[in-house]
Amino acid sequence: MDDASPSYRWGDPHRRRRFAAAAREERPDLALLCLLVEQEAAAGEEGCGERAVDEAQMELDRLAGLLPALLRGAEPQRWAEALAELLGGRCGFHGVPADYRRLESSLLGAVLARRRGLPILLSVVWIETARRAGAPVYGVALPGHFVVGFGDPYGHHVLVDPFDGGRILSEDDAGLLVAGATGAPLSPSVFSPAEPLDIVLRVLNNIRAWAAARPERSDVQLWAVELALLLPSHPARLRFERAELLVERGDFARGAREMEEYAEVVAVADPTVAESVRHRALAARAMLN
Repeated sequence: MDDASPSYRWGDPHRRRRFAAAAREERPDLALLCLLVEQEAAAGEEGCGERAVDEAQMELDRLAGLLPALLRGAEPQRWAEALAELLGGRCGFHGVPADYRRLESSLLGAVLARRRGLPILLSVVWIETARRAGAPVYGVALPGHFVVGFGDPYGHHVLVDPFDGGRILSEDDAGLLVAGATGAPLSPSVFSPAEPLDIVLRVLNNIRAWAAARPERSDVQLWAVELALLLPSHPARLRFERAELLVERGDFARGAREMEEYAEVVAVADPTVAESVRHRALAARAMLN
């Protein structure tokens, strides 16, 4: 699914209902949500249905089964080393800069098949494999570079970088990653565990950014926005982004209507922004003539 891929269909009500329901579970299934994102991306392609979801889940089960049984109760360092040996070493999961240019680097099933992907999707593979094996594992949403933690996030823990094959990171290493991505110093708060829905939203944000850099792929940006809007918590401005995309894709009436609805939402907090959005809606309606 690179830049030459055909346009995808989106908006299947069954897929959308299932994604919304999975996002509202008491304990959201991170792997399932990522695989449902992939279903949206691959809509209409052969092998993109329930069987593909089941096969990906089984592959995660298989990888977890390859870990030594005696790891339960082991120290975080031992878990980190065992996962690095299996996933980074024997299985070859890692990333390279070129992966940032591929949509499939943000799709869990494709990452499982290719053994390549963005830091956050490789981290999902690590988290889901380790979780199935009983590891004290969690995601760490460093700005610009997602990593994985083992142990107690507020006590003794070990950080690893799945993008680099599972290299163990010191706090200085993590600080360099953050500084390289953002230029900002490291804050202790960035080491807090990332919740599954926050991870899924970040995956969708990556897909939106990928598509926004490719105007011919506004279809991908649109479905990524629409899935993000189905999450229980999401940035309100996504509603305006969706309206803009509808106008861009020629659905002027619906885009204008959604801009007007968004203007009503933001009017109390920021009347100036609301007025600007209303002018954009008028311009969109003018395109109907």
